[in-house]
Amino acid sequence: MNDRLQEMRRTYAQAGLDVDDVASDPIDQFQRWFGEAQHPCLPDWLEVNAMTLSTATKAGQVTSRVVLLKGVSPDGFVFYTNYQSVKGQQLAENPSASLCFYWPHLERQVRIDGVVGKVTKELSDAYFRSRPRESQLGGLLSDQSKPVKNREVIEGLFNDLEKRYAGTDIPRPEHWGGYQLVPHQIEFWQGRPSRLHDRICYMLQNDRWNISRLCP
Repeated sequence: MNDRLQEMRRTYAQAGLDVDDVASDPIDQFQRWFGEAQHPCLPDWLEVNAMTLSTATKAGQVTSRVVLLKGVSPDGFVFYTNYQSVKGQQLAENPSASLCFYWPHLERQVRIDGVVGKVTKELSDAYFRSRPRESQLGGLLSDQSKPVKNREVIEGLFNDLEKRYAGTDIPRPEHWGGYQLVPHQIEFWQGRPSRLHDRICYMLQNDRWNISRLCP
C-alpha cells in the first residue's frame, strides 16, 4: 500500500494566481472563487460548500471534521451545528478555529483562520425553519458526539418525535444553532506544475487587509 501511495500524484496546470489578479478584499475574492467552483457540470456528490473545520481544546488538542458553509458576508463565514457536540465544547473554551475548502476540479484550496462566535437566535431560528422537516427532527433528537447503543435507538427517537410533532411546527432546540467565523487570515492556493503552487495570503492588520505572496 505504501508503494502505491508514494506513486499517487498529479500535475496541477489549470491556472495561475498572482497578487495583481485578486480582489482587494478577501471576502470578495472568496465569493469570486466560490462562484467559479459552482460549475453546472459538476457531479451531484461534489458539495462545493463543504469545508473542513478544525477546532482545538484550550490545551491544544485539535479535532477536524467536514461541515457545510451556510452563509458568507463581510462579517464572516456561517455554519450550523449542535452546541453540545465536540466542536461546540471546544469552541466554548477556545474560539480560535480554521476552515479549509478544497475544490479538486479547479485545483484550488482556501484556508481561513479566525475567531468563532454564536450567531443570533433569530438567525438560527430562521435557518432551522428553512431546513427539511426530517433534518429539523434530526437536530432535535441528536445528543451529538455522545455514545449510543445502536442505530435502532436513534431511529426510535426519530419516529417518536415524528409522531409527537405531526401537523405542528418543530421548535429549534436550544442546543442547536449557528456559528460565525470572523477571519483574520485567508489564503488562496492555486495548484501549479512542479509543486510551485501559487499562494496569496490576506492578513488583517490594523483593520486593513495586507496581501502577500507566500512561498509554495
